[in-house]
Amino acid sequence: MRWDTTGKKEPQVLPMRPELLKGHLDALLLAVLEPGPQHGYAVIEALRASSDGALDLPTGTVYPALHRLERAGLIASDWHTVGGRRRRAYHLTPAGQAALSEQRAVWDHFSTAVTTVLGRRAWPTTA
Repeated sequence: MRWDTTGKKEPQVLPMRPELLKGHLDALLLAVLEPGPQHGYAVIEALRASSDGALDLPTGTVYPALHRLERAGLIASDWHTVGGRRRRAYHLTPAGQAALSEQRAVWDHFSTAVTTVLGRRAWPTTA
């Protein structure tokens, strides 16, 4: 914990090394879009908010990934005008929802294995 200027405790945000995101960025973006359509900056804000600031990704990381996911058919986009400004809203496709479900299963297995190796809990056994 660290203290802010008002004397309140703030959560400690450890620096996120970019290589830790490799292989997980697509799943994170799909998960953020699962509740419904969002424009690119809202995706960045949702990642930041849902991770308590740990995932504060630059636009140069997020927008190319969104375009790649769209080319792969996992998300689609529509243009809307909001307050006189054109915005592109991204949403999951059925293929994107299926990919997210698969990535969640992969993550559950991977994170359990890593946590076990790091000594936080025992590997689950099947009875």
